[in-house]
Amino acid sequence: MTFSINSKKQNQNLHAGKVENWDKNILGITGKTTNGNFSIAVYNHDTIRVQVSQDETFDQNPYSVINQPKKVDFKITENENSISISTDLIEAKINLNPFHIKFLDKKGNVINEDDESFSVSWLGTEITNYKKVQPNEKFIGLGEKTGNLNRAGRAYTNWNTDYFAYGIGDDPLYLSIPFYIGIHQELAYGIYFDNTHKSVFNFGASNNRFMYYAADGGDMDYYFIHNQNVGEIIGAYTHLTGRMEMPPMWALGFQQCRYSYYPDTEVLNLARTFREKDMPADVIYLDIHHMEKYKVFTFDNEKFSDPKAMINRLKEKGFKVVVIMDPGIKTDKGYLPYDEGLEKDLFVKYPDGEIYEGQVWPGWCAFPDFTKEETRTWWGEKMKFYKDAGVDGYWTDMNEPASWGQFTPNLINFHYEGEVVSHRKARNIYGLQMAKAAKEGSELQSPDSRPFVLTRSGFAGVQRYAAAWTGDNVSSEEHMLAGIRLVNSLGLSGVSFAGYDVGGFAGEATKSLFARWMSIAAFSPFYRAHSMINSNDSEPWSFGEEVEEISKNYMKLRYQLLPTLYSNFYKSSQTGLPIAKSLAIDYPFDPFIYTELFQNQYLFCDSLLIAPIESTRQIAKVYLPEGEWYYFYNDQKFSGNQIVYVDTPLSYLPVFAKAGSIIAMQSTIPHTESKNDGVLRLHIYKGEGNNSYTHYEDDGISKAYKGNGYFKREVKWDSENQEIHFGAVDGKYKSKFDKIQLYIHGISTDKISINDLQINAHTENLAFLRRLTDFDPLPDHSHPYFEIENINSFIIEHQFEEFTVKI
Repeated sequence: MTFSINSKKQNQNLHAGKVENWDKNILGITGKTTNGNFSIAVYNHDTIRVQVSQDETFDQNPYSVINQPKKVDFKITENENSISISTDLIEAKINLNPFHIKFLDKKGNVINEDDESFSVSWLGTEITNYKKVQPNEKFIGLGEKTGNLNRAGRAYTNWNTDYFAYGIGDDPLYLSIPFYIGIHQELAYGIYFDNTHKSVFNFGASNNRFMYYAADGGDMDYYFIHNQNVGEIIGAYTHLTGRMEMPPMWALGFQQCRYSYYPDTEVLNLARTFREKDMPADVIYLDIHHMEKYKVFTFDNEKFSDPKAMINRLKEKGFKVVVIMDPGIKTDKGYLPYDEGLEKDLFVKYPDGEIYEGQVWPGWCAFPDFTKEETRTWWGEKMKFYKDAGVDGYWTDMNEPASWGQFTPNLINFHYEGEVVSHRKARNIYGLQMAKAAKEGSELQSPDSRPFVLTRSGFAGVQRYAAAWTGDNVSSEEHMLAGIRLVNSLGLSGVSFAGYDVGGFAGEATKSLFARWMSIAAFSPFYRAHSMINSNDSEPWSFGEEVEEISKNYMKLRYQLLPTLYSNFYKSSQTGLPIAKSLAIDYPFDPFIYTELFQNQYLFCDSLLIAPIESTRQIAKVYLPEGEWYYFYNDQKFSGNQIVYVDTPLSYLPVFAKAGSIIAMQSTIPHTESKNDGVLRLHIYKGEGNNSYTHYEDDGISKAYKGNGYFKREVKWDSENQEIHFGAVDGKYKSKFDKIQLYIHGISTDKISINDLQINAHTENLAFLRRLTDFDPLPDHSHPYFEIENINSFIIEHQFEEFTVKI
């Protein structure tokens, strides 16, 4: 049944009304209210979906949620004034008159509840869910949003927008993820609003009664998630919307970009300089000047007379090449992509069938309709042009979609997998679908290799297709810190592989700013420097010897940490948890982490506390959360739950290792495909309780890891008893390492145990090990391959101990 609204009432709030009837089904219940229809479905023991519509059928977003409901036990209880649906974690209490929902935990505590008077309401086509704000409730997440970690008191709009040199408090930006997490009274929950129209999330701005989320059109369709901690809530959200696949190893290395490097001789000189200066790097980007008159799928024959030869020379030096791809197709007859797009009916159109044109870099352009499968397939086929030249990765830019004037007409139509919808519904998922087309195109052209796609725009689920960066930022101290919050917020919203333009895209970085930014970004999932045309050179050696040396040190540290970083990328691909982790994930109820002074701090790879600080400050005020922490550079130990002061000369970014952590490192290498020295260095920090680290390797480029082409091994550390245990190897890939070197920090005795074998630091000519292959578990003395090895390098130095296990 469709409910009509009296035209005189469209400018007044229309509540869903009271429940008139309802029925059970295999997922929950469906029913009818005075002014709408509803469905409450159990998707998992921690996830309940709520849909409310004025139509008989519910609106659908075919792009974001990819997993179907799990079959879990739940109970429906009918009372006089309510119906309750309960799992082992959540109770959804649906009040009948008027319709509104209260979510409770198993102890009966209120997690989240609707405002009874308004609940789900309509204002014309706008649909809104009004929620009560719980005492001292904090709100985090919502993807690429500026502002504070705690979003209480502000409102945000989801409408993908091209915003050059945006301010640190401006909104909206390029990418929209309508998912937030609420935290209060030792409870946490998440809400994902699955509606692709322009939406608003108001966390108590301009009122003291409620928070709400609203969309310009479509249905109220949200997933309510509750579990024991914030990490499990993010895991449940990414179970719905998908998780990233393992990227190629080279994408974790340092990447250099400029708008633009040309001609080809400049690109080759750039690569040569990195190697001559012993600065590790893996990727060089070709921005829009590589193209002929900015037309995608072309090279400028004057600037790049032989791109294949140039790219081959870069590969010889260990560099990968990523090219930019803008969606705008210049409307020139004779330009093959335009002619083919017209012939195949692949462009966005007006309702009368005329092709929509907007102005972008090439001039007047048509825009491929990436909400159509045929268009995505065609785009992937066109990418053969770049594959034949030797290109390794793809950078989808301007895909909001952007056009000069920044005001695309809302009446234009998109295919939307056959539904045919206006720009109002399709805009926010355009970048998501272009990223999908690029990923699938890369896989079409190189089926045995992992794709790398970098996108500026996207929507919920974009992590399945691409890494993201935070767009056209500014060279300023404030933007440097704002970028950290943006990346951490993306991590809270399922996008683990994210970063910012190091040094700032717009403007000129000072020497000190660039040095500090390079050090902070070494602890970012995506590590790329980028600057714009008509600005000073901004390569790491462009700011003088001191900045060059600082940059080199942190770049090398990044490459030394690759075993830990790569293992955490694997963990993220399995759990959805971020690599750059806001402290709100592990310490959500600690009020200090939300303060302006400490909200930029985060955990990198679970183990390293990064305390970003402006380059102008010589002393940092750092908050150490619960637990114990070691200053990374000298092993000074600190108790948690306190503020400490740290000297911060430009060469020292405040970094602390979490007690109990195991951090894997390797020798410095010039790029990720270089061979290391064969020694895996495990830094183990004494703490409390039992801790573990799962070491993960694969070939870094192919998809063999999806079978058994990987190496995985758990290392456990019992701090109390000072016992290390190496678990059994999983997978068939041969490790790149043939030695393990242990660094045990904070040890209180000269004795430790490795797989039940006692080691004494003061025993000379220690009779120790055996013959092993690929980190097999340490055998006992009866093992047939046991051999006596003379180990005489167990050294106490600078408050940590080192010994080498020869394999």
